[in-house]
Amino acid sequence: MANWMVAGKKCDFKQIGDQLGIDQVVVRIMRNRGLTNAEEMKSFLYGGNESLHSYESLKDIDKAVDIILDKIDEGAKIRIIGDYDVDGIMSTYILWKGLSICNADVDTVIPHRIKDGYGISVSLIDEAYEDGIDTIITCDNGIAAVEAFDHALEYGMTCIVTDHHEIPFKDVNGKREYILPSVPAIVDPKQEDCQYPFKGICGAVVALRVIEALFDALGEDVGRLDELKELAGFATVCDVMELRDENRVMVKNTIKSLSKSLNTGMRALVKACNLEGKAINAYAIGFILGPCINATGRLDSANLSLDLLKCNNIEDAVVIANRLRTFNENRKELTAKGAYQADYYIEKNGVDKDKVMVVYLPDLHESLAGIVAGRIKEKYNKPVFVITDGEEGCKGSARSISSYHIYEAMSKISDVFTKFGGHAMAAGFSLEKEKIEEFKKRINETCELTESDYEEKIVIDVPMPMSYVSEKLIEQLSVLEPWGQGNEKPVFAQKDVEIISCKLMGKSSDMLKLNAKTPDGVNVEMVLFRNGEKMLRAFDQKYGPKTSDKLLASRASGILMDVIYYPSINEYMGRKSLQFVIGDYR
Repeated sequence: MANWMVAGKKCDFKQIGDQLGIDQVVVRIMRNRGLTNAEEMKSFLYGGNESLHSYESLKDIDKAVDIILDKIDEGAKIRIIGDYDVDGIMSTYILWKGLSICNADVDTVIPHRIKDGYGISVSLIDEAYEDGIDTIITCDNGIAAVEAFDHALEYGMTCIVTDHHEIPFKDVNGKREYILPSVPAIVDPKQEDCQYPFKGICGAVVALRVIEALFDALGEDVGRLDELKELAGFATVCDVMELRDENRVMVKNTIKSLSKSLNTGMRALVKACNLEGKAINAYAIGFILGPCINATGRLDSANLSLDLLKCNNIEDAVVIANRLRTFNENRKELTAKGAYQADYYIEKNGVDKDKVMVVYLPDLHESLAGIVAGRIKEKYNKPVFVITDGEEGCKGSARSISSYHIYEAMSKISDVFTKFGGHAMAAGFSLEKEKIEEFKKRINETCELTESDYEEKIVIDVPMPMSYVSEKLIEQLSVLEPWGQGNEKPVFAQKDVEIISCKLMGKSSDMLKLNAKTPDGVNVEMVLFRNGEKMLRAFDQKYGPKTSDKLLASRASGILMDVIYYPSINEYMGRKSLQFVIGDYR
């Protein structure tokens, strides 16, 4: 059972609410998201493009642009090397499109997940040299590719890194020694001496800033950046960046424009996913559209998704978009099978008893390791490494919990890996098969998590009586959107709600609709969208057998429950009513 706790951040909620003309509940939620005063909150609610940061403070961006300008003048062949996830694909397209507009001789390569592995590599440098490439620009990768860039230097090639991942380091006598590739320009806000005011941008935003700087240098029409900005906002959601600061503004802009996207391929994908004419939100980007872009890079080549973005003909784009959707359906089936295999392995080997869970699934498609790791993490609330057999040795993905910085943990035992990279919550890695047991032993030995770190915690923003909720409040709450990482959907709670009756609904009768009464005597309608039968069993366990039968027959009384909820407006046959969606209960 989850541990419920109330967020304790304080300020004068009423005074700020009156100043901004909003309900103090909305102020309290923003305070819980780390905002401290009325000025910050006003910017959060109503801030626009003036909140976006200038590229000028990005370290080395001037060097990168100077190099690119020289190469364009020389007619040098430039190659962009990206990554096979949404952020990498969008970054690649942004750089390609921007450089193409500036008349650069530019092509693109996205590594094949299985053949090439993550990011730039020695073999990709060799291929570039054979193709007569003079200059390589990475995006969403490259910060850890010291060996590959040393190899490029031997060929006399010029290289630029644009990335957003953590800077690799080694621990020397308790101090960090950062390891950077030997290239003339590195544009990555995570660099210790980079002055960019917000470090939490994705690779596509870094790429966008480079093109903005290039356009300014050449006097290009900045209106041509609008398409690229939209795709950078899309990548921000899919790469699970925190939706605060400039990320929030970019995503809001993307949501507004996506249904009539300036990119032909994106319009086709919206159509293929049956979202045409519908309101598109961050959920639709992260869980419907984004996975289609991702799926091709998981099961085949990410070039198909890049082809979609490059496509200028809507009929051709629709064909590609439908193929991507089919890929995603296949990916879902394989993921379900992999999750089942993981459950069996965990149960058989007692992996759930370990501080850090290491799951070895040799036959799992390596592209699905991250998704399966994420599902295991959600189920057990523990850091998880999923390892599978690759063509050369083993590969894996890791997902973590908030109390465990997974990249730093891996850095402590870096010698066990042949390659690794990532950030606090997720990472990818390669290692030799013979090292799996050693890795499992050492990652657990160095783990300092305590039992309390594993407790699932639900932080309640406001313990708010349901009777306080109004349509006006719900409208004000919507101004806080989009929800996502760093700006999670608010959590409300009400104690001692009396359940009067309930009704199973939905195709699989898994949804439960409940009529209830609050402690102050207000009748409310609540809905539990999943596991309705489980809630009925919980009533029987607490209040005795047949309690659920009485509730279903509207003959029960004295059945009390605490609920975590989110208020919504239910519209049915032209009638609007308040409805409270249950997130958890006890």
